[in-house]
Amino acid sequence: MLDWLLQVQHLEAGLYAEAERRGALSGELRELSQVVGEQERAHVAALERALGGARKSGRPEFDFGDATSDPQRFLAAALEVEELALAAVNGQVPNLTRRRIARAMGIASVEARHVGWVRDLAGRNPAPRPADAPATQDETRAAIEATGFTT
Repeated sequence: MLDWLLQVQHLEAGLYAEAERRGALSGELRELSQVVGEQERAHVAALERALGGARKSGRPEFDFGDATSDPQRFLAAALEVEELALAAVNGQVPNLTRRRIARAMGIASVEARHVGWVRDLAGRNPAPRPADAPATQDETRAAIEATGFTT
C-alpha cells in the first residue's frame, strides 16, 4: 500500500519539479511549485525509507506537456493532482498497518494543506466539504491515467 502511495507522490513531485525546471511560472504559482515541490520530494524520500527494500515498482515516467509552462494549465493540473493524492492517501489508510498509519496521516494532513492552497489560488473554496472522500487504488490509478500525464 505504501508502494502505491509512493507512485502517487512521484506524480506530484514530478509535476512541481518540471514546473521549476521550466521556469515559466511567477509570483505565487512559482512559490507554490517550489514550496510544495520540496514537500512532495520529502514525501517521496519518507516513503522510500519506510519501504526500504520492499519497493515493488520503479519510478514512473510522466509527460506533463504544457501543464508546467502555462500558468492556468499548471494551476488546473496542480489542483487535479493534489485532490487525487489526498483521495489516494485517505483511501489507503485503512489498508496500512498501525505502524504505518502515522506516517500516512502525517502526509495526508500536508496534502490537505496543499489542496487548500491550490484551491484558493484557483478562486475556489479551500475547504468545500466537511470530509474528503477516499479513493481506492483502482480509482486512483484510473484518475492518474485520465490526466494523460503517464507515459
